[in-house]
Amino acid sequence: MFRNYRIRDYDFKLILMILALSMIGVMTIGSAEESLQMKQLLGVLAGMGIMIGISFFNYNVVLKLNWLMYAGNLLLLLLVIFTGEEGGGAQRWLKLGGLRFQPSELAKILLILFFAQYIMKCKEKFNTFKVIVSCVVLIMIPWALVYKQPDLSTSIMLIAIFCIIMFAGGLSYRWILGILAVTIPTIAIFLTVALQPDSTILEDYQKNRILAFKDPEQYAGEEAYQQLNSIMAIGSGQLDGKGYKNNELTSVKNGNFISEAETDFIFSVIGEEFGFKGCVVVIVLLMGIAIECVSMARRSKDVAGRIIAAGMGGIVAIQGFFNIGVATFILPNTRLPLPFVSHGLTSLLSLYIGMGFVLNVRLQIKRG
Repeated sequence: MFRNYRIRDYDFKLILMILALSMIGVMTIGSAEESLQMKQLLGVLAGMGIMIGISFFNYNVVLKLNWLMYAGNLLLLLLVIFTGEEGGGAQRWLKLGGLRFQPSELAKILLILFFAQYIMKCKEKFNTFKVIVSCVVLIMIPWALVYKQPDLSTSIMLIAIFCIIMFAGGLSYRWILGILAVTIPTIAIFLTVALQPDSTILEDYQKNRILAFKDPEQYAGEEAYQQLNSIMAIGSGQLDGKGYKNNELTSVKNGNFISEAETDFIFSVIGEEFGFKGCVVVIVLLMGIAIECVSMARRSKDVAGRIIAAGMGGIVAIQGFFNIGVATFILPNTRLPLPFVSHGLTSLLSLYIGMGFVLNVRLQIKRG
């Protein structure tokens, strides 16, 4: 389980970037919803301990439990459907004892670990039709359970993560080009049909989010309201921001014009209080973490390590892009948290668990 590692191979740079981003999250959450600040800080401290502990476990040994991870993941997602707690029109949370968490967030990490081992064992035959179809079937089962909650944003993330996993696993460009040739027109047709007035493919609120993005003036009083206020908040911060926990009457945050400011629109608070400079710092840290993960993936000793590092880098990059894209109104509202910044202990601790495995990939990296 444990190995002899060299301290020089430990990625302190990645830890510092994660810690810096997490502390920005703690500060910003304290401004958006002060009652949650201590909870977030305790989550960061617990996450750091979990991440460092996991980093010394040999991931190749842990991955031998991949089928147990897959089965446990499905069990949690099934429990959500039958016994989960509802909130905001969706049933996404489980309460076990005094612990309330969102299994779909943990599913992202468990699926990366599962496929890392599954693809490594099939690496010699990975580009065969049989193996690729088996991978698609294995991802579609948990994907369907997440989509049914309904959780369209996380189900989109699962597909994005799966694409990264397959690419990192060594999927040939012949397959990639063939899949893109089918997928792109399929998505276009799906959206065209789904947005028809009498269509029942998407929930009404999901359809309205897309329509609000296309025509914000028509939906300004409904779905586009939050995003319009978000860009107003970010713009009002200008270069240096209005200051941390400012009490200006013109503050969009202080006027409660943004709901869920501590989660979905946390970037709006950063823009208003810390300005353009604060926004740049957050984006640079997100990019730095993602690039560091990709760098590890390129130098990993095996396929499994490459998938783990690339998958975690993909989560940070894609989820960060979606969250900031929503806050700046360049994307429809997806309700995805900003990695390491938004409030939500399930998301935060899941990311720390995944990064613990990334650090172990770095400790076993190819030398020379």
